[in-house]
Amino acid sequence: MSTPQPSAWRNWSGLESATGLEVVTPADAAEAAAVVARARAAGQTVKAAGTGHSFTGIATPQHVHLRPDRMRGIVAVDRSAMTVTALAGTQLKVFNAELARLGLSLHNMGDIAEQTLAGAISTGTHGTGGRAGGLAAQVVGLELVTGTGEVLRATATENADVLDLARVGLGALGVLVTITFAVEPLFLLRAEEQPMSWDEAMASFDDLTAAHDHVDMYWFPHSDRMLTKRNTRVGTDLSAAEPLPRWRAWLDDDLLSNTVFGAQTAALNLAPRAIPAANRFASRLLGPRTYSDIAHRVFTTERNVVFREMEYAVPREVGLDVLRECRAAFERSGLTVSFPVEIRVAPPDDVALSTSYRRDSFYLAFHTHRRADHRAYFGLLEPILRAHEGRPHWGKLHTLGADDLAPRYPRFADFVALRDRLDPDRVFANPYLDRVLGA
Repeated sequence: MSTPQPSAWRNWSGLESATGLEVVTPADAAEAAAVVARARAAGQTVKAAGTGHSFTGIATPQHVHLRPDRMRGIVAVDRSAMTVTALAGTQLKVFNAELARLGLSLHNMGDIAEQTLAGAISTGTHGTGGRAGGLAAQVVGLELVTGTGEVLRATATENADVLDLARVGLGALGVLVTITFAVEPLFLLRAEEQPMSWDEAMASFDDLTAAHDHVDMYWFPHSDRMLTKRNTRVGTDLSAAEPLPRWRAWLDDDLLSNTVFGAQTAALNLAPRAIPAANRFASRLLGPRTYSDIAHRVFTTERNVVFREMEYAVPREVGLDVLRECRAAFERSGLTVSFPVEIRVAPPDDVALSTSYRRDSFYLAFHTHRRADHRAYFGLLEPILRAHEGRPHWGKLHTLGADDLAPRYPRFADFVALRDRLDPDRVFANPYLDRVLGA
C-alpha cells in the first residue's frame, strides 16, 4: 500500500471538495481492511472516492480518502455461469472494453462510462430501456470491507441478505473490493437517431418504447423540438456491424457535441437572452443518423462539457404528464437554460435503494452548464417531481433528507438496519449520508 500523504479532492462538477485528506491506495481487501481498522481506532472516517462523477456529496471524504487506483481489472470469468468478477476500482469504459475482448457484454448500462464500477452501482446508475435493468440489477456477487474491518463476501448463497441490500449501497455499508456481474454474449445494437417535434415525440413515446429495446429522448428548452434515440438489439454476428465512419463520429460526437457545444454554452452564460434563439437554432440543425456497433459503443457517450444535473424517477404511468407539467412551469418562470432535458425509462427491479425498485420508472434529468446558477431551475422543478412520488438519483443534485426518502423506499428501514450492523461506528459516514440516511 502506498504511503499516506495529505491531499485535496474535488468532484468532476466542482461542487464538492475537501482538503487536508490522508490519501491511501490499497491494492486488495486485506490492505483496505487495514485502512478501515486504523481509521476506526482513530475515530476517523473513510470514503472510497474514484473518479468523482457524482454531483452530490455522496463520496466526499473528510479524513481518509481511499483511492481505488490499484484495485482495477478483471479477476475471474465463469463462462458456465456467465459471470465476470472485477476489482471495484475498474472504470466502466475499461471493463466494457475488456468484456468485448472476451466476447461478452453487460445487459444494459448508462451513457457515461468514466465512473468506477463501485461508484456506478453504489449510486444506482441505470441507463434506459424497458426490458433490461440498470447496473446494480446485474450484480450477482460482491466483496466488501465493513466498518469493523471485516472482509465480507456476499452472493446468492453466502450473506445473501447483504447482497440483497448492498447492490446500491451508497458507500454507507463498506468499501467495495470486487463486484461480480451477470453478463451475456457480446451483441450489436442498431441506433436510430431522429429529430421530432414535441407533439410527435410525446404522441409516439409509448409506441417507441414498446418497439425498441432502449429509448432516450432530449427536449430542447425554449423550443418545440426533441431528439429521439432508439437502440435495438440486432444479434451477435459482429461482422454485420455498420458503425459510423470515423469522420462522421468525430464531427458529430467530438467536434459538435463536445467542442462546439461546450464553447456555445459557455458563451451563452454571458448572454442569457440569446439562449432561446440559440436552442431553437441548434435543435433545427439536428439530422437523422443510423448505425450499428457493439453494445457499449452505442450505449456510452464521451462527455467533456462539465455540467450540473438533477434527475428524478417518477412512476412510468405519470411520466409524460410530469414532463408536460415541468415544461409548463419552466415556460412560466422566465428562466433561460441552454442544456436539453433528458427523458428515459427503466423496468422494475428488486434492488432495495434502486430508483426503479418494484416500479416501472420514467426518468427526467435536468442540466445546466457548470458556470450557470442551477439553483433556481432545479428549485422550480423539484417540488413537481417530489409531488409525483419522485425518487432522486443518489449521485445527482436534490434536497431530500431521510424523512422524505423513507416513505419512497419500502425497504429503507432494512437498509438502515444493515448499515447499523456493518458500520456501527459510522466509519463511512459523511454529511450527505447523514442527511439521506440519518446520522
